[in-house]
Amino acid sequence: MAHAKRSVFHRERKERMAETPVTEARATAKYLRISPKKVRSVVNSIRGVKVDRAMDTLDFSPKKGAALVKKVLDSAVANAINNFELDADNLYVKETYVNEGPRMKRVWPRGRGRADILYKRMAHITVVVEDRSKSAEEKDESETR
Repeated sequence: MAHAKRSVFHRERKERMAETPVTEARATAKYLRISPKKVRSVVNSIRGVKVDRAMDTLDFSPKKGAALVKKVLDSAVANAINNFELDADNLYVKETYVNEGPRMKRVWPRGRGRADILYKRMAHITVVVEDRSKSAEEKDESETR
């Protein structure tokens, strides 16, 4: 009997989700061989900016992380256009974050027969883009209700 109520709840939630238009798209790149600390400065520079300006910023940045973030941003924009039919001119970077992936441990020989451990770090980069015009329309509709 408990399952019947649960399935009704989930069905209703699914119907509500289908009614609301999709205004954001995301892309993630995992297991990139760069330290997350090095990528975070690049990611912080494009957060909250229009996609065109973010692309220009990444194009002219000399950092290795900029090329990796640009690839993820391109993918997020492509997802927005192809999967959700959002307008590329109204897109802006809603969220960007870098998480730490697994670390590869390597041995670094030192003097007197000792050894240190080197951690070769990996990063997971996520970029979320949103259509500002559609999200503004949603807010207007929710306020009028």
